[in-house]
Amino acid sequence: MKIGFDNDKYLRMQSEHIKERISQFGNKLYLEFGGKLFDDYHASRVLPGFEPDSKLRMLMQISDQAEIVIVISASDIDKNKVRGDLGITYDMDVLRLIDEFTSRGLYVGSVCITQYSGQESADSFKKRLEKMNIRVYTHYVIPGYPSNTSLIVSDEGYGKNDYIETTRPLVVITAPGPGSGKMATCLSQLYHEYKRGISAGYAKYETFPIWNIPLKHPVNLAYEAATADLNDVNMIDPFHMEAYGVTTVNYNRDVEIFPVLQAMFEKIIGECPYKSPTDMGVNMAGNCIVDDEVCREASRQEIIRRYYKSIDALVSGSDNENEVSKIRLLLQQAHACVEDRKVVPASLEYEKQTGGPAAAIELPDGHIVCGKTSDLLGASSALLLNALKELAGSIAKEKHLISPDALRPIQELKTRYLGSKNPRLHIDETLIALSVSAASDSDSRLALEQLPKLRGCQVHTSVMLSSVDILSFRKLGIELTCEPKFEHEKKYL
Repeated sequence: MKIGFDNDKYLRMQSEHIKERISQFGNKLYLEFGGKLFDDYHASRVLPGFEPDSKLRMLMQISDQAEIVIVISASDIDKNKVRGDLGITYDMDVLRLIDEFTSRGLYVGSVCITQYSGQESADSFKKRLEKMNIRVYTHYVIPGYPSNTSLIVSDEGYGKNDYIETTRPLVVITAPGPGSGKMATCLSQLYHEYKRGISAGYAKYETFPIWNIPLKHPVNLAYEAATADLNDVNMIDPFHMEAYGVTTVNYNRDVEIFPVLQAMFEKIIGECPYKSPTDMGVNMAGNCIVDDEVCREASRQEIIRRYYKSIDALVSGSDNENEVSKIRLLLQQAHACVEDRKVVPASLEYEKQTGGPAAAIELPDGHIVCGKTSDLLGASSALLLNALKELAGSIAKEKHLISPDALRPIQELKTRYLGSKNPRLHIDETLIALSVSAASDSDSRLALEQLPKLRGCQVHTSVMLSSVDILSFRKLGIELTCEPKFEHEKKYL
């Protein structure tokens, strides 16, 4: 993969910039972390060279000054809200985040349950955390939030919230996902700090949109595609333009809320330290793009992938027509089309040739390999075996990495004893069978050793896949898109 982003430069610049912001506010800064603090795969896809854990590694450089507070909305706990990328609920993700942060040597000070209004599920989660010796604080629903600033910035508003006790200069406020109440938590803390006579500041760390690249740059358009379900819109920051005469990019929610934030700052501190939403940010990513065209092309590809994800969901029954329409418009603005994704026309052409569902993968060297559906294997399983042969380089194309005689008993197990209607092997079943073959066959062992090379490869299938195969591709680190059609039309799935 071509590199378009200098990750080492980013780590240096970002940590230094945050240190400067801490000192600006009397050595106490509440930093709202937007997006993912680690496993930021969107950023790594649109900024090739950006490591998924870059923000976490950056924090580790100043770990002695930082502590983390994880916030989660009581309503998200109550609704069992699920992280789409991981398939786990937000409350379970809080526990995962705590484990991940502490394993990296970062200090997690506490968890804050926000937007609390007596939910029993939130009470149960709080008790569970406290049994683990994790400090838990509660912030409440404030009527009229965020417009009723007189009530919000008062003893009946932020004053009712628990004061989160922190001990380090940098307090990172993060969450499992959007809408968790990160900004409100930061401002509530400022209110309590100033009531105690302690000077403190607030800043925001959002990787996207990138404020110092053009509004319609594909990197920023890809962010709009990623948040199409939230209806986020990138826009020129009018406050920054008025204050400095400089064009910068922000997004609608921050621009819309800024006058309210100004009023809150004035009530809490006496004055607003920022003249624009852009001023609040500390993101240095735009300064670390070293090959603009590489990042542009990577972002176009990301928009295409997002388009397929949204249109597949629509075909599956989701009510997201506006999301599909928005991403389709973003494709046009980025001057991209689905055929620009090489594996799309390749898989569709192979489907025509074979008369059945097909799949195509683009290998690291740009070579395209295809797979077809057979009596024994689904197209995705066949594709993986063909790709592993190609990557190994010395395995004959006609060689059976798994003996058909070994596959048939597995099919019998699936259909006769486990009740499956589909006798063909899914990816996970195929890889297990390949592992068994590797014990006695050198070619199978060689093929199995190629699996790490699949990470980052691109795949398109001519039909939508089962959740089993989708998860397997995700585990292998393969970027998957599917044509928006079912292999078999079904009214009841």
